[in-house]
Amino acid sequence: MLVLLPPSEGKAASGRGASLKPESLSLPGLAPARAAVLDELVELCQADEEKAREVLGLSVGLAGEVGKNAELRTAGTRPAGELYTGVLYDALDLASLEAAARRRAAASLLVFSGLWGAVRIGDRIPPYRCSMGVKLPGLGALGAYWRTPMETVLPEAAGDGLVLDLRSSAYTAAWKPKGTVASRTASVRVLHAQIVDGVEKRSVVSHFNKATKGRLVRDLLVAGARPKGPAQLVETLRDLGYVVEAEAPARAGRPWSLDVVVTEIH
Repeated sequence: MLVLLPPSEGKAASGRGASLKPESLSLPGLAPARAAVLDELVELCQADEEKAREVLGLSVGLAGEVGKNAELRTAGTRPAGELYTGVLYDALDLASLEAAARRRAAASLLVFSGLWGAVRIGDRIPPYRCSMGVKLPGLGALGAYWRTPMETVLPEAAGDGLVLDLRSSAYTAAWKPKGTVASRTASVRVLHAQIVDGVEKRSVVSHFNKATKGRLVRDLLVAGARPKGPAQLVETLRDLGYVVEAEAPARAGRPWSLDVVVTEIH
């Protein structure tokens, strides 16, 4: 099983280990594309802070993020699983997993990134600021830029197993499963159901959506679940106590759509 995660804007304030070693990162097929993004981002942030803030969509109060990008090659690093600290990762709580579940996480979780393309949670990277929605002056929109290298690398990473896609919309732009990989892919949406004037109404709540996805991944890792496809995933999640509504694709070669329905927000 390969689990596709979005990154988080929230990150550890600093690295605490050796500086970046690009050659050590997983998915080496992405290395040339990573080098190009890294080169342009560092050059931009070293040359013109105001322009860099504009390109990255940062307020004046976040000017320090530009400085971090300028020092990406020499800054200390952390495993990606420690670096990201947003809502999803807080709920996932990788640090508290037992050894077997941590090994499963290292093998199955893949975090998408505007700067790195995608990394595994054990890959050591420095704190950075560069979302997939950024449009660099030279390389252009990163969502579109990453599509070409991802076309080869991601199907190889997926192998012949299930792909659980929990990415947000900005990151789905970088890679969309096709063909047989798509038929083994399930994308998940979290819906909050509540009764209003006697009628059930459902809505997407961003914060809770992320937290539920984090807990869902954690539960799968702790259980040691290995569903072979979307239909088996639905059964597994229901066994774990989730209310899941599944929609099989109308045509072959399309991903499944799964709604996880919750009634309490916490």
